[in-house]
Amino acid sequence: MNYDVAVLIGRFQPFHAGHCSLIASALDRADRLLLLLGSHRCAPDTRNPWSSEERERMIRAALPADWQRRLEVIPIRDHLYSDNLWLAEVQQKVLAATDEEDRVLLVGHRKDRSSYYLDLFPQWDFQDVPLNSDVHSTAIRQAYFSGADDSQWASHVPEAVRAFLTDYRETGRYRWLRQEADYIAGYRQLWSVAPYPPTFVTTDAVVVQSGHVLVVRRRVRPGQGLIALPGGYLNQQEMVVEGMLRELREETGLKVPKPVLEGSIADRHVFDAPGRSQRGRVITHAFLIQLKGGVLPSVRGGDDAEKAFWMPLADIYAHEDSFFEDHVQIIQHFISRI
Repeated sequence: MNYDVAVLIGRFQPFHAGHCSLIASALDRADRLLLLLGSHRCAPDTRNPWSSEERERMIRAALPADWQRRLEVIPIRDHLYSDNLWLAEVQQKVLAATDEEDRVLLVGHRKDRSSYYLDLFPQWDFQDVPLNSDVHSTAIRQAYFSGADDSQWASHVPEAVRAFLTDYRETGRYRWLRQEADYIAGYRQLWSVAPYPPTFVTTDAVVVQSGHVLVVRRRVRPGQGLIALPGGYLNQQEMVVEGMLRELREETGLKVPKPVLEGSIADRHVFDAPGRSQRGRVITHAFLIQLKGGVLPSVRGGDDAEKAFWMPLADIYAHEDSFFEDHVQIIQHFISRI
């Protein structure tokens, strides 16, 4: 059966030979292809190093001209804590790009547990495409950012992608990501001797006042220079609330009495997506502190924070690709409830 539209969902970090075969299979079965590009506007790290624009350039440069004419690239955001929000965005984007009578085919490859999303679209036919290669983007990124010899990754990507990645190594962003990769590798090595994989507990404070949220710019790795919520690891001998208030004061110097802060806690939630941090399994307890309107209290960076400042809520999404880990989604969770 020939379809009007094929849908292919992925991050393509980077685009490799296996992805190329998926596109070929999709275009064999459909007149045109909607390529949904995941992790849109994520802050760069070694899991999502390239922006949506950079990935689209890679993909288009690697494909024949006649394939490109039948291809539409549509970025979509991640929603770590709500499959339904993610599904709604996918459905909305596909609906906007198709006609009501179009026959739609979802194309994909079931590689592991991360492919569960392929079963979430019963309204479309599905084609599972086996890949001739066992290449994975994760292995390519690990070799590329470890400084390994090109032979360990270059043969797995199209020539145009190889050229892009070779040029990219001369950029400041590559050097920053390489340092991040080295830090993460060293951090994981420190814990590799533990008798079982460790689970870390952290706290984060979402302090909101007069349409602003209190944030910091990170002084240390990982995420050096990125915007983050004030927070950090829980000490062994403190309660979670105590740890949150301690980190808040250490990183921002917020001049609000402790009883006022405690009395202004309006909500709390645990954020535990298994892949939320590249350091390992990190579960954070986040608290919403809703302060009364008025003049914003003075703040200053301290401890692990290079700078502390009040950000207007309207600016969060303008800067979402500069936020550390899942902190935009943590903020979004709370401010949607205020």
